[in-house]
Amino acid sequence: MKDRRHWLYASLALAGGIFGGALSGHMFPREAEASAHAARELKAQKFVLVDSDGNERGVFDVSNGVAAFALEDQTGRPRGEFRVGADGGGDIAFYDQNGVKRVALGEAKSGRNGVAIYGNKGRQMAAFTVADDNASSVTLYDPDTGRARVGLGVTSTGEPALVLFDENGHDRAEMHVHADGKPGLALADESGKSVAGLPMQEPQPIPQQ
Repeated sequence: MKDRRHWLYASLALAGGIFGGALSGHMFPREAEASAHAARELKAQKFVLVDSDGNERGVFDVSNGVAAFALEDQTGRPRGEFRVGADGGGDIAFYDQNGVKRVALGEAKSGRNGVAIYGNKGRQMAAFTVADDNASSVTLYDPDTGRARVGLGVTSTGEPALVLFDENGHDRAEMHVHADGKPGLALADESGKSVAGLPMQEPQPIPQQ
């Protein structure tokens, strides 16, 4: 049971910065492209995009090995961002009218990719990820502590499991199905020690009279 909780907890733990993705090639207006057709190459560490009134609406720069393209609304608040880190991982994030991150998607250097959804205070509330070995998971988080409370996952070998965590993030209940088709149910105390379980038992032969 301990080993099974270990792999599931690892698959459900969503590390920061794992999100990534790719944008299409239509990020810049055709007018801007046409007006700069005479320049074969432009090099700079930072570009600032402004509107007709000179207000900053976007920044394209490279800092500390991170290449980022950020877009702002008319009030100057960040609303969207596309980044590629120094390790090669990339992510796209969207922010609400208060500048709080609400959605992120992307891929990490480790090969894990997914989508995260945040609450109105910027705390992660839900995540869906797929690892490089095709293990997948859905995780729901506590709105107050940010700890995982519910995890639903399938291992790379096709074993599904549902895990419930307490307010301290400890695995307290798990239901799973082994690769051989046998289901199981396990309960644990606050220290993680198994206290009850219902493994699938082989039928016993009927004694001969």
